[in-house]
Amino acid sequence: MTAGVHLCRACDALIIDPDDAVLVAQEAGNSGPGWNVWTHRAHAGQLEMHPVAVRAMARILLARVFPQGG
Repeated sequence: MTAGVHLCRACDALIIDPDDAVLVAQEAGNSGPGWNVWTHRAHAGQLEMHPVAVRAMARILLARVFPQGG
């Protein structure tokens, strides 16, 4: 299997160096498996967080801080 060339989500440029590619998300597909979202290592902190993921993480953190069990 050969290493693929990825497209940076932040700058839309090709990521040719595999060591520079950072997997930042996975997007679901409508009729099958989704695809991975890649970015350059330098651009990884520039992308906005997905709002659904932010809400999910907030719920997980709140459940850990305020447990509902008894």
